[in-house]
Amino acid sequence: MSAEATNPGAPIRRRGRPRIDLRRLGRVALLGPVSRDRLPDAIGHVAEAHRAHHPDADLTVLRRAYVLAESSHRGQMRKSGEPYITHPLAVTLILAELGAETTTLTASLLHDTVEDTEVTLDQVGEQFGDEVRYLVDGVTKLEKVDYGAAAEPETFRKMLVATGDDVRVMSIKLADRLHNMRTLGVMRPEKQARIAKVTRDVLIPLAERLGVQALKTELEDLVFAILHPEEYEHTRAVISAATAAADPLTAIAGNVASVLREAGIPAEVLVRPRHFVSVHRVSIKRGELRGTDFGRLLVLVGEDADCYAVLGELHTCFTPVISEFKDFIAAPKFNLYQSLHTAVVGPEGEVAEVLIRTHRMHKVAEAGVIALGNPYAADSGAQTVEPADGERADPTRPGWLSRLLQWQQSATDPDTFWTTLRADLAQDREITVFRTDGGTLGLPAGASCVDAAYAQYGDAAHSCIGARVNGRLATLGTPLGDGDTVQLLLTEDAASGPSPGWLDHARTPTARIAIAGWLDAHPQDPETVHGSRPADPRPGPQPAPPGSAGPAGRSASALVERSGATVRLAGCCTPVPPDDVTGFTVRGGAVTVHRLACPAVARMEAVGRVPVAVSWGDASECRVTLVAESFGRPRLLADLTEAIAGADAAIISATVEPPSEQRVRHTYTLQLPDAAGLPALMRAMRDVPGVYDVSRAQHPAAVL
Repeated sequence: MSAEATNPGAPIRRRGRPRIDLRRLGRVALLGPVSRDRLPDAIGHVAEAHRAHHPDADLTVLRRAYVLAESSHRGQMRKSGEPYITHPLAVTLILAELGAETTTLTASLLHDTVEDTEVTLDQVGEQFGDEVRYLVDGVTKLEKVDYGAAAEPETFRKMLVATGDDVRVMSIKLADRLHNMRTLGVMRPEKQARIAKVTRDVLIPLAERLGVQALKTELEDLVFAILHPEEYEHTRAVISAATAAADPLTAIAGNVASVLREAGIPAEVLVRPRHFVSVHRVSIKRGELRGTDFGRLLVLVGEDADCYAVLGELHTCFTPVISEFKDFIAAPKFNLYQSLHTAVVGPEGEVAEVLIRTHRMHKVAEAGVIALGNPYAADSGAQTVEPADGERADPTRPGWLSRLLQWQQSATDPDTFWTTLRADLAQDREITVFRTDGGTLGLPAGASCVDAAYAQYGDAAHSCIGARVNGRLATLGTPLGDGDTVQLLLTEDAASGPSPGWLDHARTPTARIAIAGWLDAHPQDPETVHGSRPADPRPGPQPAPPGSAGPAGRSASALVERSGATVRLAGCCTPVPPDDVTGFTVRGGAVTVHRLACPAVARMEAVGRVPVAVSWGDASECRVTLVAESFGRPRLLADLTEAIAGADAAIISATVEPPSEQRVRHTYTLQLPDAAGLPALMRAMRDVPGVYDVSRAQHPAAVL
């Protein structure tokens, strides 16, 4: 990362400097009087905006890039009738105002040259270096992506991989889309709607995840005006009426500034107006809008500690609305955003929302990854060229994007990747859960313990058997809330794996793709899937019986005379030695072993399935599922667990159904060191006070 991105003393936006106004920037790309036969050297406006963030930047390369872009696009016109050079200039000016570094601005000026002119990538590389060449190539590839309903998922996957390799590629693309949206009025209404929908569904969520709020908010307003013109006009009228009236936030801002001055805390207090979509959302949430609903107070300070000092003063001198407090400094959001959020009650009873952050946090909150500079610039100023394998390790890459790059490699089916991506982008809120080792996990709202397991352990989560949420045992399907502490419990059983039911509770692409991949690699027949989780509709990690291939197939101590066959003990009847058993070949060539008395055997034979001879081998260990029926009472579960442990049986999984008429049903999948000990185990469980029956699991199984 460059010194510009890491130096806390880098220039920041202070009082007196105009705040970012992207709508204005699009109109001033070509300011000043010009003669009819020549284009103005508008690069001066880009240079001025760039120097505001990077006073020592070398502007020579920008001027050379402008000369190449202007000469290459000369004679080309936009549909609006403007010279085409106005587009790359406006895009570059947007990025310059957001604090993009010189390499990004250079690539932005040239981003359409390879696509629309005779300039080649090799020429770009020769004149401006490998970094600029790489960015221009990445943006050129994005221009070829069809985002419509018939979009090629594999092409979009490649686009996101390019974004992950260097987030500056997507930064240029977002600025490009913003300028195009500003000038969309020259197109037919149906084309405006199509472009607006793609912007809403794909590019705005990506801007949110890259933390570029300044681009995201204006894109939202432009899309809102096109897709919902009536609501937009109503919101604009409401905002206009509120602007004409007295602003209660101004008075509260004055009170806050006075309180902080008296406390000796240097701070800048601003009224930050909400954009159109934000006002519209607030109106839907609250109905009638209050005077303070049209904006929020923004308090900017110098150091992180000052943020908490401001919070303390506000909560001391004003009545705080505790439910509105959020600390995104201690636990930053997935898109690098940091700030303290609170709300206080003003002197007249008005509720004002307050954002508290440092100047640097504010810069990152507005510009996201754009504010982080060139992630590949070495300390000496030399630029890192693209490795031979094309892979990069971007230190500024947000965590969600790193996860995306990981799970897209596992999603071999492009349609699966596309569907999962759209679902992931639709998640507009993230929660933070804490691990017991002190780390944190960022998950989408509505995520469960299943998602936490795969987020923390990857494919090792296949062997997860449960969790503790805030210290209490929970199933893997338990939804997690913001701030929960989760401890995932893993088993050493190599044969353990997820059930199809886990997919019902997985919200993250990482979890869904990993579970689906494991299930595809380990096909199971319905008897085994149902029986191995006999009475638990939740995604409890009740592993399937172990199986291994050898000269003769076997599972536990069951043997079949079929070379290489995988053998599974059916969960519908849970056979153990010395039961009389038989087997049937199921999907994938595996053999499922049933007790002869199992109803599934008769159904299999009735449809013409040929039985496979099964015998018990020398192994004494076995796995069995037992169902205990009992009357409800305190400590019943503890006493049953103690009885099982006393019989030297290991609990693989356990399910307790909700009580019904004072009766409770417990289902245990147990590993016994010796099948001969099963009768004694069942007697010990029946001897527990309140237990009136213990039986082997019997579950109906469909014929495959």
